[in-house]
Amino acid sequence: MPRRPTRRRRMLNPQPLTFSPFARSVAQIASIHVDRCQTHKSKDQKGSPLNSKDKGIWKHTLEGKNDLSESSEEEGSGGVVQADFVFFDPKLDDFHGVKILLQTYLDDTQWDLSGFVDLILAQTTVGTVVKIEGDDDNTPFSIVTALNLRRYKDHKCIKELKEFLLKVCLEKDVIKDLRLFMGEQANDVGLLVSQRVVNLPPQLLPPLYDALFDEVSWATEDEPTEELRNFFCFKCYLLVSKIYKLKHKNANQKNKRNLKRRSASDSGDEIVYIKPEDEIFHKLSLWSFSFPMQTQQVETQELKNYRLMGLVMAVEAAKIPTFRQELQSLIVET
Repeated sequence: MPRRPTRRRRMLNPQPLTFSPFARSVAQIASIHVDRCQTHKSKDQKGSPLNSKDKGIWKHTLEGKNDLSESSEEEGSGGVVQADFVFFDPKLDDFHGVKILLQTYLDDTQWDLSGFVDLILAQTTVGTVVKIEGDDDNTPFSIVTALNLRRYKDHKCIKELKEFLLKVCLEKDVIKDLRLFMGEQANDVGLLVSQRVVNLPPQLLPPLYDALFDEVSWATEDEPTEELRNFFCFKCYLLVSKIYKLKHKNANQKNKRNLKRRSASDSGDEIVYIKPEDEIFHKLSLWSFSFPMQTQQVETQELKNYRLMGLVMAVEAAKIPTFRQELQSLIVET
């Protein structure tokens, strides 16, 4: 059915985006370990931008260091590349690329990841895949969506996701809230899934999240049945992400309900956020918990005192306007 189009075009100059000099350097180090060749798709999966009446097409022109190139030899003099990032509705042809983006979503656990990707790609009403226009590989660089936990509760992947989160949550106060989220309150909870290559230009973040939350709002009005419309009337969002955390944490703080990071000057960079928007989500979260991950982390001198951790957050939908404002301000100031 017709969608409300939104168009924006911005000149982008990508730089590592975090909240402290140390975290900024960690983001840059992590970005060089992203292997674009790993995210491959067959060339017959070429897609074309959707008509604006179906979904707004947001192009972003990137000029800066060729962070996304496969080889520095391809940069040419000055190392400048121009690329148009285009927002697409999810489609089945994106399966392999999106699956690679999500391969460590639940750490190294064996679960129905294929089924999870199928759910994401089948929900075209809400969700965005970011690609580079003209890319022969048609590679997804980012996926963002929100899935209603009650709507998909009987799917194997959602059952296994719930089991995983309950297993890794060791905080008694939080696990009660987590059980409620995934049980009695599931109809009001959206699982906010946001995965991307590390070095995606941060200037894409505000329009990417604007697209998500605008689509959620439109779906509450545009979906053809009341049942479908109600599935997008989220009161809270559940997020699963990753952070780097200092290995020597004060034992007295270990079981605090909210693991919210203080300013860099107070905390000594206790937490390094891999995705800059996660610090905003964390600050606004209703509750949160972290857990150690088994996935092999990047081995660098800068990260030797840090451990890769999973971070689970609950954010009230009422906080989303504040999130959008703070994210926009963050990008503008950078």
